[in-house]
Amino acid sequence: MGYYPMFVKLTGKQCLVVGAGKVAQRKIAGLLAAEADVTVVSPSVTPTVEEWSVTGRIMLHRRVFHPEDVQGMAVIVAAASDPAVNLAVYEAALPQQWVNIVDRPDLCSFVVPAVVERGDLQIAISTGGQNPGLAKKLRSEWEERLGAEYEEYTRFLGEMRRRLLSLGLEEEEKRSILAALLDERFYHWTKSGQIERRDREAEKLFTRPPLR
Repeated sequence: MGYYPMFVKLTGKQCLVVGAGKVAQRKIAGLLAAEADVTVVSPSVTPTVEEWSVTGRIMLHRRVFHPEDVQGMAVIVAAASDPAVNLAVYEAALPQQWVNIVDRPDLCSFVVPAVVERGDLQIAISTGGQNPGLAKKLRSEWEERLGAEYEEYTRFLGEMRRRLLSLGLEEEEKRSILAALLDERFYHWTKSGQIERRDREAEKLFTRPPLR
């Protein structure tokens, strides 16, 4: 069974994590970065998870999992150290809920990929749960390939695209300018810190005569 790759917006979505060890902590951190509303259920927690609770970043219930904990949750992650607990979470989940069972990829309705991030640029790598080690290896390779300049480069392209879409140009003209903005010289100017030159050359694309 293949997975349908997609990026989801979890801002304000109710998410449950069962477990609060090191693996669960990584899952919680990812959900918090996505601005989800996170509830954690676990008898024991790491110091970091405890701090997130004290500062109000998560709702923490320091107890064993109850089946009713899944009620109202959009996303459920079972990351307890006990496989029996994780299985109980899976059995309690409803068909419409997205479920990730960290030690049972065959029971997951979604998997969390290895991700390379440079600002708004995200590259997700997944083996469909077959070999997370390979996904991590490929992530490391891409982290070396994609320098920090891609954060600024992506931001620049986003600003240019938003400006372009606000001008009410014909589709052919928009496609032409967007293609020109992807020319390697704009990337190299960003990488070398020649921001003024980059922006000046980009401005020329907006003031050139329209296509005939």
